[in-house]
Amino acid sequence: MHTALRFVVAMSGGVDSSVVAGLLANEGYDLSAVFMRNWDTRDESGTDSGCEWKKDWQDVQKVCSLLDIPYQMVDLSREYWTRVFDPSLRAWEAGATPNPDIWCNKEVKFGALLQKIIPQDTWLATGHYARKSWTATSTGTRPQLLRPSDRTKDQTYYLSSIPEQSLARSIFPLAQLQKSEVREHASKWGLPTAERAESMGICFVGEKRRFDDFISQYITPRPGAIIDHITGEALGTYEAMWTFTIGQGAKIRGMPQKMFVSGKDPKKNEIYVVPGSDHPLLYKSRIYAQDWKWIWGDSPPVAIDGVDGFRARVQFRHRMMDVGCIVKRGDKEGSIIIELDEPQKAVAPGQVAAIWDQNWCLGCGVIEGAE
Repeated sequence: MHTALRFVVAMSGGVDSSVVAGLLANEGYDLSAVFMRNWDTRDESGTDSGCEWKKDWQDVQKVCSLLDIPYQMVDLSREYWTRVFDPSLRAWEAGATPNPDIWCNKEVKFGALLQKIIPQDTWLATGHYARKSWTATSTGTRPQLLRPSDRTKDQTYYLSSIPEQSLARSIFPLAQLQKSEVREHASKWGLPTAERAESMGICFVGEKRRFDDFISQYITPRPGAIIDHITGEALGTYEAMWTFTIGQGAKIRGMPQKMFVSGKDPKKNEIYVVPGSDHPLLYKSRIYAQDWKWIWGDSPPVAIDGVDGFRARVQFRHRMMDVGCIVKRGDKEGSIIIELDEPQKAVAPGQVAAIWDQNWCLGCGVIEGAE
């Protein structure tokens, strides 16, 4: 028995966190599980009937009972609302494209949960597909966030905002596993989540709900004009700016070919579109990011202050291959300029840009603009 080591598994009701619990339970650690309730349906409807989280919580209880480990549920819906959901609403309202799941990791799972709920002498284990290692530096041994073995499931992008002190207390037991191996473990152990489908979409919306309808409960739509980015001609109107994302198709009646969103102007309340999915106006070669946070907050790459900048890899969406870039410090405090090796489509303000040194994730910031 490894009684000296204490772990808490953050469980979601999915197969990944279930297998993490199984792996640690089989090692005989001092182990318990926690389920975070981040969204309170009563905020919308006044009732919890039919709520998605109840099914997740039931599955967590079944898995923990089978593995014979203690479990608890913690309600972090207030923290989620104030730190993640409300700022995301303000971003959507301003025409941006935020990523709430990244901020949920920073503010809730690796923030409120780790800092307030889990004792200091206890490790947090999660079902993220990511890897951590320790490296010796002049200031001591420090943790590094690295890409996992299964690159198709790589979730380091979602973890790019967590601070070093949270990373230091976290472990990712799925680092060396393929998704297929995770399901094999779950089936072998008879876990009730073995065949559970992947969860998709933003956590608070749920899979069965339309995002546009959901957001319209919180933000009053402001109808505006759809403008041809080339000619300046008004092609139609729209109901709400948040229903359009830069780079995606725009359904406009009567057009000879499909149009794609090339820009937004929240001040004018206009959406700009171009014909075809490969129009030059859809591509950007330079990204401006703000509120930049390095995982090693006191040790940014020295080269970002040099004339040539720091050579890195960048990702600004979860499901995209990282691309080569040069990173330099911007004029404003906390700002970064990312010069892409090759122009990229669908770069939108509000998205999170994260950078890597090879497989080592260094940090992230919010895209302010691109050109």
